[in-house]
Amino acid sequence: MCGLSLIYAYHSVAPEPSERELLRTREHMRTRGPDDQGMWFSADGRCAIAHRRLAIIDLDHRSAQPMVSRCGRYAIVFNGEIYNYRELREELLREDLELHTESDTEVLLELFAKYGIAAFSRLTGMFAVAVRDEREKTVWLARDTYGIKPLYYADDGWTLRAASQVKALVAGGAISGDPDPAGMVGFYLWGSVPEPFTLYQEIRAVPPGHFVKVGALGPETPTPFMTLESLYQGVGVGGLKEGAIRKAVLASVQRHLVSDVPVGLFLSAGIDSSALLAAIHALDQERARATT
Repeated sequence: MCGLSLIYAYHSVAPEPSERELLRTREHMRTRGPDDQGMWFSADGRCAIAHRRLAIIDLDHRSAQPMVSRCGRYAIVFNGEIYNYRELREELLREDLELHTESDTEVLLELFAKYGIAAFSRLTGMFAVAVRDEREKTVWLARDTYGIKPLYYADDGWTLRAASQVKALVAGGAISGDPDPAGMVGFYLWGSVPEPFTLYQEIRAVPPGHFVKVGALGPETPTPFMTLESLYQGVGVGGLKEGAIRKAVLASVQRHLVSDVPVGLFLSAGIDSSALLAAIHALDQERARATT
């Protein structure tokens, strides 16, 4: 869990991003990322991004964010984990691309530099990401297909702001606190706020499996890069046999065990956490040790 924040003054007469606002937003998410921090301003001063890091992959400071691509064109802030980053990293190395870290962040960044938005559909993992394109003067926001990692943005017609938390955006001090009736009604009806709504009129969630391009005219309509329907296309009712389900669970758990820090599992009385522990034990008995 990390925290990202972004301010992009896309309108020509909008004031440049405030470092003070950026810091207020970032530091409101300190508990999301206690291990490192950073900020970056574009060459034209119109875009600023910041990050609080919880180090999971490549604990070295070299993997701190924001991170700039080898070509210098792109800058990224990222929250989440890319489970197939090692395979993607090997692919990039085979193409004689020099990588300077062991992080999934650098892999995602260089993959975007190479493939653009097509890179998102190649990822297996959970992620919320903001990328600045210095050449095109655009910003890209994207969120994983299941919507595991949160990403919110607000647009006032002049400046776009994005962050990992609604409260962090509000803490920046530049967003109206006017309530959103749809968000309020949803909360009282279902006990949670239905996306893309939030409790604030100006703040919306990036939909799962979508990206939002932000250019000189502001944010475009969210566009899907992958849907749950496409993931399960061709799998009918009863199409998964017991052996296939076990294989899929083991493969998923194995990907989740990729980490440079200890991995913990909270146990409940339910069958789900017990099944996960059994899978961990089957894959790596040394890591399946109970602690209190």
